[in-house]
Amino acid sequence: MRVLLVEDEHKIARALKKALEQESYAVDVAYDGDDGYAMATTEPYDVAIIDRMLPGSYDGIAIVKAMRTEKIHTPVLLLTALGSVEERTSGLDSGADDYMVKPFALEELLARVRALLRRPTEQQATILTAGDLSLNTITYEVKRGDTVIQLTGKEFALLEYMLRNQNRPLPKELIIGHVWDYDADILPNTVEVYIKYLRNKVDSPFATPLIHTVRGFGYKLQAGE
Repeated sequence: MRVLLVEDEHKIARALKKALEQESYAVDVAYDGDDGYAMATTEPYDVAIIDRMLPGSYDGIAIVKAMRTEKIHTPVLLLTALGSVEERTSGLDSGADDYMVKPFALEELLARVRALLRRPTEQQATILTAGDLSLNTITYEVKRGDTVIQLTGKEFALLEYMLRNQNRPLPKELIIGHVWDYDADILPNTVEVYIKYLRNKVDSPFATPLIHTVRGFGYKLQAGE
């Protein structure tokens, strides 16, 4: 899952980015409102974490309002040092989905992010399945039938993305955009390498392959042809 983090305090941004990456999210960071606005309105994200007070032409409220005006429905968690009822109300009224007052516990923020990711209808399932393959987005357990499969964080993120888009051909560029960070120096053959890793763990030991190559386009995960 791909997360946008807009936070001007670099220490907080580094800590949040590290915590989110440990949960297998790909994280893009903007340190001011202008970059945050540009990224939020042009790049596809599964959730956005936006500080309310930001340097630049756009504060957090303005970014959220712009997203909603442009029909961008990415779930937004708004962060702020302002904890009054009026401030929380204005944040939610701007179109934010949730609101957290600084300081906060990382564990709570991660739980709020998971809750936001479960809200859209297409992402409600805690356990994603395809044939006899299952992936638990809460416990991170992956199984084929009764066999538990051990994956690295990036392998898990790639498999989760393919499961959420199963039966749909995914070009390498789209996979890179959702599974790796915006600033990561990733080449298309990196996707090929990770697809090979996944196939060795998810397909090769079993009778029925699930990961298919769509020649000239990319890959898709499909249970049966």
